[in-house]
Amino acid sequence: MKFLKGVGERRADAFARLGVVTTQDLLWHLPHRYLDASSVSPLAQARVGEEVACIGKVVDKGIVPTRRGLRIFRAVLRDASGVLECAWPGQAFLDRTIQVGQTLLVAGTVRFYHGRQLAPSEFLVLADEDETMAPESGRVLPVYPATEGMSHKLIRALVDRHLDQLLPLVRDVLPEPLRRELGLPPLAEALRQVHRPATIAEAEVGRRRLAFDELFDLQLMLVRARTLAKRQRSGIAFEVRRDLTTALKAALPYQLTGDQKQAIREITADMTAPERMHRLLMGDVGTGKTVVALFAMLLAVENDFQAALMAPTELLAEQHARTLGGLLAPLGIVPELLLGKMPAAAKKAAKARLGQGGARIAVGTHALMQESVAFRRLGLVVIDEQHRFGVEQRAALIGKGSAPDVLLLSATPIPRSLALTLYGDLDQSMLRERPPGRGTVRTEIRGEQHRERVLAFVEAECRAGRQAYVVLPIIEESEKADLRAATTMAEMLTARWPDLSVALVHGRLKAEERDRVMRRFRDGTVQVLVATTVIEVGIDVPNATVMVIEHPERFGLAQLHQLRGRIGRGAGDSHCILLPGGRTLDRLKAFAATNDGFAIAELDLRERGMGDLIGARQSGGIEVRHARLPEDTDLLLRARELAGQVLAADPMLQRTANQPIRARALARFPRATELFRVG
Repeated sequence: MKFLKGVGERRADAFARLGVVTTQDLLWHLPHRYLDASSVSPLAQARVGEEVACIGKVVDKGIVPTRRGLRIFRAVLRDASGVLECAWPGQAFLDRTIQVGQTLLVAGTVRFYHGRQLAPSEFLVLADEDETMAPESGRVLPVYPATEGMSHKLIRALVDRHLDQLLPLVRDVLPEPLRRELGLPPLAEALRQVHRPATIAEAEVGRRRLAFDELFDLQLMLVRARTLAKRQRSGIAFEVRRDLTTALKAALPYQLTGDQKQAIREITADMTAPERMHRLLMGDVGTGKTVVALFAMLLAVENDFQAALMAPTELLAEQHARTLGGLLAPLGIVPELLLGKMPAAAKKAAKARLGQGGARIAVGTHALMQESVAFRRLGLVVIDEQHRFGVEQRAALIGKGSAPDVLLLSATPIPRSLALTLYGDLDQSMLRERPPGRGTVRTEIRGEQHRERVLAFVEAECRAGRQAYVVLPIIEESEKADLRAATTMAEMLTARWPDLSVALVHGRLKAEERDRVMRRFRDGTVQVLVATTVIEVGIDVPNATVMVIEHPERFGLAQLHQLRGRIGRGAGDSHCILLPGGRTLDRLKAFAATNDGFAIAELDLRERGMGDLIGARQSGGIEVRHARLPEDTDLLLRARELAGQVLAADPMLQRTANQPIRARALARFPRATELFRVG
């Protein structure tokens, strides 16, 4: 990089901090946003109520304090037509960034405040006082990720300077007929559109081409991983004997939902096939995943195999053992529970029953993975809340058997587009319907003025024999955060209701202490549980009918939904009450309007974007930089279809035409190396 004209050694060091080491890296250092200066308004013609983009020189600036203690940075811009004041409330730090004499591009809404005033949502320094301004008006300006010593202005100038020399070096591995069918531009043209767009729409056309390439490479990896997981080692071809499964169906006190029946059909088809099952069962809290998993476990047991269910915490494992024990009692089967905290003698006896085959269904935590645990004939592994286990932990349990089938459970609904991106190597079943007999959960938003009425309602519910959660985003009061902390809330409620039992649980408690408090709440000796998000995935307390969430604006929508899933688990109606710290946001209204976890997951994806959610996959090696979901779902589905077709014809991508595709996928996703290793 340092030999590139205009760079030099010092700038090359700054570029290296951005991951830009070669000229090829510079070409792929893409803008993360744009400022539309294609239609710039003269300052004098910026009208109140309009969204405008303007260019002007800073002729005055300063910080204006307000009576509320808020400090506003203001700057006055001038162009040939006149002047306009700009104001940035609460951004006094800009006084160190914006200087008199600089030329700024500002974009935002014009309002009336002692005259016309622009509230910029975006701004860009186009030129310093001693610089001649480039002819930026009439352009869409890319804004690049920058670092100290390498401003986005400088990066934009360097990319623009070298773009024409770099683009001819681009190699396009996508066959032209396919590219035309998808309506995508050649790769070099797409990069030109992204770096030097005439319009925002043109930049979007270029981005979609880059997104398709990225999604295609990702799907090649995921489809290949799925094929290897199922076929690399042949699995167990179970037979449908209908002994235990039919008995369970007859003993159930309720009818299965349509979704449950469909999931059982899909799982049965997988388990009776010669390839290994590798399936993810996703369902909202309360949609009956455990029952579906039990049908799969009984299919294994009918065939003289054992089944194991692993949960992330001892509390959840105990809960599963109780649930399964109740469902299996009419069949005369007792699940074997194995936990790390069990006395040595009990643990030894449980291990002996598993090793000899006397225990046919095992339930436990990571204790199931210990070297001293052996199964006589493990045929099915069920992993609950699978995202809470690392890849190695899952592999350790699966390794206890000879190619057992694998069923992963997740109570975190995610949109189909994201599921194909995160879990494209797994077959997927979804449960959306809730079984009959569940109470409804009503979600209400209340202002600070209603706090007393809300607390009175919580007290009345608890005195009527029910239980409540009060959830807060942080643990202790701090000078920087004006949130009601969990410790303060627990103390306040204890003083307010001395004859009710109030307990506190949070992430800084030791696991044993946290479990002890949660057990007391489960058993009904605690009426009010004040908690942080450690209860997001927790125990089943049908008697808990109220949840108050303080500062819900601080949580993601999917996280709010997971919290809300702690109530509504009994037959009675439940109430989730949101107490925002400020004005009610539209996102909270959208959340309150639906209980559908998949609909909320779509809202969450639109709000937070893929970048925040993609980290949910623990397998590593997945980073999506160009694609945006759900907007690019059409590209994702086409990329998956194409990846399947290419790999069906050439599983190792060894054909001459496919070798460039293979090389690019390996370069983009390091995890693909093990999947396409020859020999």
